[in-house]
Amino acid sequence: MPGLYLEDLKLGDRFQHGSHTITAGEIVEFARQFDPQAFHLDEKAARRTFFRGLVASGWHTASIGMRLFVQGSFQPEGGFIGVAVDELRWPRPTRPGDILVADSEIVEISRSASRSDRGRIKVRNTIRNQRGEVVGSLVATMIMKRRISVR
Repeated sequence: MPGLYLEDLKLGDRFQHGSHTITAGEIVEFARQFDPQAFHLDEKAARRTFFRGLVASGWHTASIGMRLFVQGSFQPEGGFIGVAVDELRWPRPTRPGDILVADSEIVEISRSASRSDRGRIKVRNTIRNQRGEVVGSLVATMIMKRRISVR
């Protein structure tokens, strides 16, 4: 299936993506490699922390979100070419057994003033758990190909 071009999008377009159930094993494995803190590594130690139990690294939540976005219904022609991330938030922790779902909303669209073959969009990406609580969000600025080049 061909990907989407800048001209295919309008403000407010929304895209629903898949889901992922996170396990304690995944949380610990990710933390060992990238965020080795007690509340990500050991359930018993995590009970004595601010979180009162094992939680995923925010970076792990963001990584799962990225996979859901890339494999989801929003498919830009040429792939996800990110140039910035703003407003990265983790308002609630992700816990073992959480079922994460993701969605995207187009919040800004602009044509490039200097390159007729492309433009930029801003996309608000949100990750929620099975209770609908936001566990991660960000606004990504991406380059999008244009179908029509005006010279």
